Amino acid sequence: MKPTSISAEALFEAQRSTLRWEWVAGHAHPERRFDEAAVRDAQSAADLVGYLNYIHPYRVQIVGRREVAYLSFSSPEDQERRISRIVTLEPPVIIAADGVAPPDRLVAMCDRAEIPLFVTADSAGHVIDIVRAYLAQLFADRITRHGVFMDILGLGVLLTGESGLGKSELGLELISRGHGLVADDAVDLYKVSQSALEGRCPDLLLNLLEVRGIGLLDIKAIFGETAVRRKMRLKLIVHLVRKETMEREFERLPYEPLYEEILGIPVRKAVITVDAGRNLAVLVEAAVRNTVLQLRGIDTYREFIARHQKAMEHGED
Repeated sequence: MKPTSISAEALFEAQRSTLRWEWVAGHAHPERRFDEAAVRDAQSAADLVGYLNYIHPYRVQIVGRREVAYLSFSSPEDQERRISRIVTLEPPVIIAADGVAPPDRLVAMCDRAEIPLFVTADSAGHVIDIVRAYLAQLFADRITRHGVFMDILGLGVLLTGESGLGKSELGLELISRGHGLVADDAVDLYKVSQSALEGRCPDLLLNLLEVRGIGLLDIKAIFGETAVRRKMRLKLIVHLVRKETMEREFERLPYEPLYEEILGIPVRKAVITVDAGRNLAVLVEAAVRNTVLQLRGIDTYREFIARHQKAMEHGED
């Protein structure tokens, strides 16, 4: 779900170390927020930040060298009118970039209208990229799912299943086989495009894996930096079930590939039975390799059906 708002203060603090900016005006209203309707109607973060544009109100306004020149090199009357236009757009924040000093009239108007004004030496283009990336993460469709999210053979794989089936232990075995951990127990899934989901680890659980009987393990400290990942695109869900559940709810050889819909995007799904003596790590790797083939257009089951039908036709002849 998209959050309805974010405060100017939150934006300032989140990017203070990155953009090294100063808050020079509009301190009286630090909780000033993005307009709820603008956030709801925005198709992307690009709609919420950009250079001076009188067509799109309620967006973060970036003022660079050209914009300051446009405002400064004009008569006092024109400057007053131009700055008033910016203020009437009700931007949640105005950012002066490129190391330029905002005109005194702009500072005064921001104070009067209680619009936060930030100043940074970073280039305007860089500021736009940083702020858009930050807003994209906040305003993207997002959901948190329970499971272990891993990089297996370069594919983002979410291990799910009932409690007590050993998902974390399986994750640990896969890590020991050279695969990477993204998140254990909970993974934040973001809809980054109309056809792609990206999984990230909540900050609280970063690099951690909980194994029953042992406790919390710092995977990065134990296995090294190559054993963890910051994020991955979700391509496959591997769902672990008990034998009785498999017999009751799933076909042994499903004719059509299984999918699970997350945030409106179908994700391939494989179901594996947990039973004594089964090497789950090897089975998961096999499921991943099979998914890679399917993504390349190679469907082993369909090829088998076609081969079987061909054999039946020859038999009838």
